[in-house]
Amino acid sequence: MATINVEVTRDEKAWEVEVKAEITPESLEKYRDATLTELQKTAKLDGFRPGKVPQDRIVQIYGEDAIMRLAAENAIRAELPEILAKEQLLIIESPKVTTDSPVLGKALSFTARAGRAPKVELPDYKAIAKKHTDIKEEISVTDKERGDAMLHLRRERARIDKIESGSDPQKAAEEARSMAEGDLPALDDAFAQSIGYDDAKAFETALGANMQTEKEMQAVQKRRGAILDDLAKESKIFYPPALREYELDDIEARFAEDIARAGATVERYLADTKKTHEELRKSWEQGADMRVKVRLLLAEIAHQEKIEPDAEVVDHELSHALEHYPKADREALRANVIHALRNEMALRFLEGNPEPVGHADHTH
Repeated sequence: MATINVEVTRDEKAWEVEVKAEITPESLEKYRDATLTELQKTAKLDGFRPGKVPQDRIVQIYGEDAIMRLAAENAIRAELPEILAKEQLLIIESPKVTTDSPVLGKALSFTARAGRAPKVELPDYKAIAKKHTDIKEEISVTDKERGDAMLHLRRERARIDKIESGSDPQKAAEEARSMAEGDLPALDDAFAQSIGYDDAKAFETALGANMQTEKEMQAVQKRRGAILDDLAKESKIFYPPALREYELDDIEARFAEDIARAGATVERYLADTKKTHEELRKSWEQGADMRVKVRLLLAEIAHQEKIEPDAEVVDHELSHALEHYPKADREALRANVIHALRNEMALRFLEGNPEPVGHADHTH
């Protein structure tokens, strides 16, 4: 037996596992011998052929303490998975290990802590989804909405005309906003033809169709949000802090990109808002928690319903993604494509939407 005094503690609140154990003196000595043998294979020293440096010289070169530390790392790396397997524990990250200083002839105590694999207990997700999909809402674009959109476009055209005439952009925007409706440029046939439409009527028809599509998409997102909110409330979801931290890192990276596009930095934002970095991340925690839950919910539904994207669709979407991100790691991008397609398929399953995902039948 390589390990003794094994104690396994499941932290149900943090959803982590902690293992305390000792490597026996005899096992630690064996790992030391194995470590020396491995070092011997690659050691180079004048006067000796590769692999033939005496082990006592290797000890002199590396030092006993360094060799024992390597032996301890090798021992824990080999024995910890055995303990976790015996306890039927799955972990999702490299364990954080602390250990005593290893000494030859003495047992080596160590403690390892890691996040456990998430656990999801789903409610009747079909019934929850049906409650929302049974609500039929008529979606249409009103004359007022269409008129407001046309008025907005006329003000935009006035703003652009002023800038092209040499006005300062800020002043042009202010003047366009204050112009009387009767003084704004018309969206006439000439304007419509300048942007690719036959006439003003065709442009107005296309604008109405685009507004209708946008409202329908917003309705879909609103319904999906309601379904996912209810599923998250009714489910029992357990996951370790590492998954929330991953989401927080992603949120922060996107926030930094948005700030940079606006010509600022996160540091400047923190100074202006008088917030600390910790307070900023704290403000995102609720959103990060929901993102984790949604990922896990959809993954579990996809698993239970045997939902998996078609290989042809995955390949097509991957090639499309590589056109936009040619330097991206291909396998990482493939995993992201599969994840996105699977999530979309799970959402459409909940909605009762038979429309296939992806663009396998379309060109780029």
